[in-house]
Amino acid sequence: MLKSSLKAIRKLFIFILLSIIILIILGFLFVNLSPQFGANPSDEQMAEFEKLEHYSNGEFHNLVPTSMMMDFKQTAKMIPEFFKNDPSRIPDFEIPVVKIDSIDLTPDRISPRLIWFGHSAFLLQINGKNILLDPMLGDVPAPHPWLGKKRFSKELPIEIEQLPEIDMILFSHDHYDHLDYESVKRLMSKTKAFYVPLGVGAHLESWGIEPNIIHEMDWWDEIQVGDLKLAFAPSRHFSGRGLNNRFSTLWGSWIIQGNTHNIYFSGDGGYGPHFKEIGEKYGPFDFAMMECGQYNERWKEIHMMPEETAQAGLDIQAKLIMPIHWAAFSLAMHSWTDPVERVLKKANELQIPIMVPKIGSFIELEGKNQETEKWWIKP
Repeated sequence: MLKSSLKAIRKLFIFILLSIIILIILGFLFVNLSPQFGANPSDEQMAEFEKLEHYSNGEFHNLVPTSMMMDFKQTAKMIPEFFKNDPSRIPDFEIPVVKIDSIDLTPDRISPRLIWFGHSAFLLQINGKNILLDPMLGDVPAPHPWLGKKRFSKELPIEIEQLPEIDMILFSHDHYDHLDYESVKRLMSKTKAFYVPLGVGAHLESWGIEPNIIHEMDWWDEIQVGDLKLAFAPSRHFSGRGLNNRFSTLWGSWIIQGNTHNIYFSGDGGYGPHFKEIGEKYGPFDFAMMECGQYNERWKEIHMMPEETAQAGLDIQAKLIMPIHWAAFSLAMHSWTDPVERVLKKANELQIPIMVPKIGSFIELEGKNQETEKWWIKP
């Protein structure tokens, strides 16, 4: 009896050990062979990066000290909170999405306009050009669908294949909820140029995009594209798509200056003095898309709290702000409506104009369509 019990225990131990080894092997193969992870900058690129003040020892750095670490006690407390089945984190109704017809997207118009896809993804039409901002148009912001939560809405305002020819795509950084492999693959055949932070071009090249249409930019770099001026500015964040390449590429925000309007796109990041510097250098802005979502007090140095979002809008001298980085995915522990409710309250206190359009609706930049309908409240 004892022998048979020991034999059964031995078999169970061997089975568990083999299962762990197989999982480790599969994980290793997935990380090293899956194209979603992209590629790291070359040794030659990293040697050039070392000449920069905000890069050293193989990593980019924020302009001000920024903590990325939580102690063991904080981490242990957070894990069950993060995986808690909290129904407030996702909508309990089908959120409204305005459907767009491709016929309505002819870009030859005088006044700029945008379409929001939820989270931080936009189509901007300005100076007769079609520009996509952080076009994460997939269902799950993760390297595999099993590793993340699905988009809130079942449909996008318009499918990628129905979009017009894209003059340029701008990426703020390489995280999965901003730089999406599947979206890039579906967009590459209709896109003329990509403007990205330093190092991000390696991802795009590994996915088959020609190097000559990839333009990498450092903080405070400016480039004239026809009658459009682009500038890349700092944010307080981080980067990385794999297990060992955090900080390997740069992150930041974008300034887009057309014939009649000056636009700011914040990307991701915590609050800091860089906002005032951006406002002094490039402001005032007619319209600013400001990060407001996926925050927590534990990591507020890399994701602003909603009250800081409104203050940052003042700092950059924005005439009108819009909260972004919410209404598509649940990547933090707050309720899905907490970002909009808190930023609206603070913006009202600070007397800064704010708009919260429905996903898919046209955002006209003449200040005539500041929506007040609280579409995020269950009807």
